[in-house]
Amino acid sequence: MSAIVHARITKTTVERLLPDQVLRDTDRAGFGVRRRQGPASYFLQKRVQGRVRWITIGRHGAPWTAETARRQATKLLGDIAGGGDPIVTQRAQKALRVTVEEAAELFIAQYGVKLKPRTLKEYKRLLRLFVVPALGKRPIEAVSQSDVTRLHVENAPCPAQANFILAVLSKLLSWAEEFGLRPHNSNSCRRIKKFRVGRRERYLTVEEFARLGAVLDALEESGEESLYALAAVRLLALTGARLNEVLELKWRYVDLSRGLIFLPDSKTGQKPIRLSTQACSILSRLPRLGSNDHVIVGRGDGAHLVNLQKPWRRIRTRAALHDVRLHDLRHSFASIAAASGASLPMIGKLLGHTQPQTTARYAHLADDPITALNQDVGNRIAAAMHGSLPRAVT
Repeated sequence: MSAIVHARITKTTVERLLPDQVLRDTDRAGFGVRRRQGPASYFLQKRVQGRVRWITIGRHGAPWTAETARRQATKLLGDIAGGGDPIVTQRAQKALRVTVEEAAELFIAQYGVKLKPRTLKEYKRLLRLFVVPALGKRPIEAVSQSDVTRLHVENAPCPAQANFILAVLSKLLSWAEEFGLRPHNSNSCRRIKKFRVGRRERYLTVEEFARLGAVLDALEESGEESLYALAAVRLLALTGARLNEVLELKWRYVDLSRGLIFLPDSKTGQKPIRLSTQACSILSRLPRLGSNDHVIVGRGDGAHLVNLQKPWRRIRTRAALHDVRLHDLRHSFASIAAASGASLPMIGKLLGHTQPQTTARYAHLADDPITALNQDVGNRIAAAMHGSLPRAVT
């Protein structure tokens, strides 16, 4: 039989409890804490509608301390005074408890309609392969910061993917708050620090562009590669567009007379892509198929080219550009613009960035023409002062 002690419930009195002791609070009638063999557990004992109810609040330790448990007991007493029955409420909440797996399905069904198709596909993949296997059976309301940290750390070998998993899980938990599946402001992802992901900076030099152009010309002449694959690579280099913007491009979006492509829905929403005369020439020479509105035609009827990676690997091998990715053509476009004296806002306009910080990665490149200008000014002033340019120190 448990020994009963009467005293004010505080952190000290709770931690002094012996096994099989019950401590009843002297300030709040019915509020108590008991300890068996493990951690102490807070409770409220009260007569409700003629029946004595024993209502468990929770175990001692975060989030339940002497003070938080006291506040919860006060709230429960208020509910009882208003005619409620906390036991019935707790049972209803338990019956409605939703697991992470169930919540993920609801999340995709309701929130997924707001996502772009590629983003939705990636959300589904990360939830299916990482979040659900790790946390699927756990109630969504019980996902803690330690659960999230463990999942994040387990995927540390691929830091960029681990950070994306964290972002998707954070969206899921925020959605759960909105739909009453978790308490408000309880997102367990908010204080998790993301892994540092080093930016890969690779820009083609003018000489490398020359090698790439020579290979593309040779492959077009020999017919070894698809004319559409070669055109896609050239357009990526000449426009700075994203891969999917080129592969999924339709003729109805192209206005050669104005030198514009107007995408109704890109990664950043509606977006114009400006065409140089060289890019217009590539598009004007491409055969159009009456039954297919895509510019970069694929194998299927009405389809666009899906996989440019295989032909690109063959192309870059012949051009001795073994470490260059297709996305590096976009970065290289920006680097050439910076070397030509373009400001960061202008580069952002060309690339279709909506946030200045996205373009900030090219800030060091924009300094190159300034450095060259500074040297030219120095040369001219020195020549004026001394009558000739000073010899370079060797």
